[in-house]
Amino acid sequence: MAPSWPLRPPAAPLAAARPTRAMQLANFAVSQLAWWAAVLGAARHHPLAGTLCVVAAIGWHLAVSARPAREAWLVLLASLVGLGVETWVVFQGNVAYPSGQPFAQLPPYWMVALWGLLAIALNVTMRWLRGRLWLAAGLGAVVGPMAFSAGVRLGGAQFLHPTAALATLAIVWALALPLLVRLSAQFDGVSEPQVPHA
Repeated sequence: MAPSWPLRPPAAPLAAARPTRAMQLANFAVSQLAWWAAVLGAARHHPLAGTLCVVAAIGWHLAVSARPAREAWLVLLASLVGLGVETWVVFQGNVAYPSGQPFAQLPPYWMVALWGLLAIALNVTMRWLRGRLWLAAGLGAVVGPMAFSAGVRLGGAQFLHPTAALATLAIVWALALPLLVRLSAQFDGVSEPQVPHA
């Protein structure tokens, strides 16, 4: 009589395919160009032009992603997190912006768009932060204020109270980046699960 159990043990779940080096380099280049366009656009009182560059970068990323709907959700969630964070920064009164604020109580729309831009890197060039939430918190506390300071030097914003502004940015980025890393694992549309071979 034939055995009732399988002749071969069930295959272990296959890991999802990771982004290629070419995709990582392209993602980095596109993200950097869009960031510069947004900040310089705001500094030159053309925030909409810079924001459209960010939207184009996000559109490109969705077009080349294996599962664009998942990445679109991640972009939306990151933008909502950014809206909350940047609204808090505005509320503190330590930063001023030259353009892009429809209302004084709200952050510039181009700043919120930059959070969506950050989202397109989470599953590509920043994928190595997965499972390293404490490292993400430390990195956020350092790199977040550094990136903001770079934007200030380019004229995209102005520190009214630099010490207080940098302290606020360090705290919110230390909290926000681990959250975004967790969300990126749940809404990973870059990696495509490998199909088992027959």
